[in-house]
Amino acid sequence: MSYQLIPVTAADGSVVQQEWLQKAESVHRQLRPHLADNYSAQMRRVFEGGGRMLLATESEDVVGVAVYRLHENTFDGLHCYIDDLVTDEKKRSYGTGKALLDSVELIARNAGCQRIKLDSGTQRGRAHKFYFREGMQIASFHFFKDLD
Repeated sequence: MSYQLIPVTAADGSVVQQEWLQKAESVHRQLRPHLADNYSAQMRRVFEGGGRMLLATESEDVVGVAVYRLHENTFDGLHCYIDDLVTDEKKRSYGTGKALLDSVELIARNAGCQRIKLDSGTQRGRAHKFYFREGMQIASFHFFKDLD
């Protein structure tokens, strides 16, 4: 299947496709239902913090969303972290996730990143199969502690 890939953000994090940002919300909420009621405002804060958004579209519909960031730390050096990668539940298994992942990988390579990485909930078995198929590996456990 052929998708149009639309960057919602510029390299500096500014929103360059406001109408597409609004259209992305319903698909993005399939993965992140807890997102703020004011989706646009929350995403602008994410973009100000380094996040970038890329969409896969068919005609006038968003069928996939990727939120990623280029980041440098002492462990991985310069790398690309994928915050969110989601395909519309009605459009899964048609290549949307692969198109987005390949596109983010190309962005990362062009920026000089050494790797791409992401976290995926332990309950997301289908997503894990996809990530393995795309050559990703499990490198560590991700620990967290909720702060009251």
